[in-house]
Amino acid sequence: MFRKRIIALVLIATLLTFGIAEVLAHDAAVEPLMSQPLENGKEGLVLTVSYPPGGTTPIHRHDAHVFVYVLEGSITMQVTGGEIKTIGPGEMFYEAPEDVHAVSKNASDSESAKFLVFFVKDKDKPPVIPVN
Repeated sequence: MFRKRIIALVLIATLLTFGIAEVLAHDAAVEPLMSQPLENGKEGLVLTVSYPPGGTTPIHRHDAHVFVYVLEGSITMQVTGGEIKTIGPGEMFYEAPEDVHAVSKNASDSESAKFLVFFVKDKDKPPVIPVN
């Protein structure tokens, strides 16, 4: 139990250092779940994002391969140049390292939404990069 708490605190500190919590915290709650070093300087990072009814996040990008899996509710996603997609529980969304995440929001104004995010990224790069 103590080890899990230490790992969680390290993950939170890492996320705060890299700015993910600041970027996504606009209307979202971010919960880090796991970080795992991989071969060739890569890392896997897993977290959940919860949106309140009507919640959104600002335009951003991920210098990573990103896999999104909806756990609860429905979310509306779009990368620049791509089609807007609304996905629900059990459905997935993918973002490539060069994509700009133009739309990320709760599809409902009355119910919460929660999704799991899995990043495969370079170990030294932040998982979220704000786009002005």
